Amino acid sequence: MEPTPSAQGGEELLTIGEVGRRSGVAVSALRFYEDQGLLTSTRTAGNQRRYPRHVLRRVSLISAAKRFGLPLSDVKTALAALPADGAPTADDWKRASRVWKELLEERRRALDRLIHEINGCIGCGCLSMKACALLNPGDVLAETGPGPRRL
Repeated sequence: MEPTPSAQGGEELLTIGEVGRRSGVAVSALRFYEDQGLLTSTRTAGNQRRYPRHVLRRVSLISAAKRFGLPLSDVKTALAALPADGAPTADDWKRASRVWKELLEERRRALDRLIHEINGCIGCGCLSMKACALLNPGDVLAETGPGPRRL
């Protein structure tokens, strides 16, 4: 199917199927991303979705984030720095990159803390999550109920 020119300025618009084919993302996922506020579309008189070409970059970023295990809430935060109604400029991408970098660095710091705690626990050798003085000093976590509380 050929891309459809927009009634507003001749901007090329793509059907949801075309975006799916070009990005390799399922149409159902594109609908979900739109429901989550990650993508925006316009509607035809027949209520069919039409996406501007620049949405392909957003979909690529969402796919990359998914591969790295980033939650969609973090993706949404990073994409909020980009305009939803037009193609992002180089400055827009720089702003989004800074947000993304901050999110990734915080995630790295959290993983480093977890690794440090786990290494300490493994090195201890007590094998007791209940009595472990490192991960559960004074067994205070037992008061909050069963199951993992810090991991």
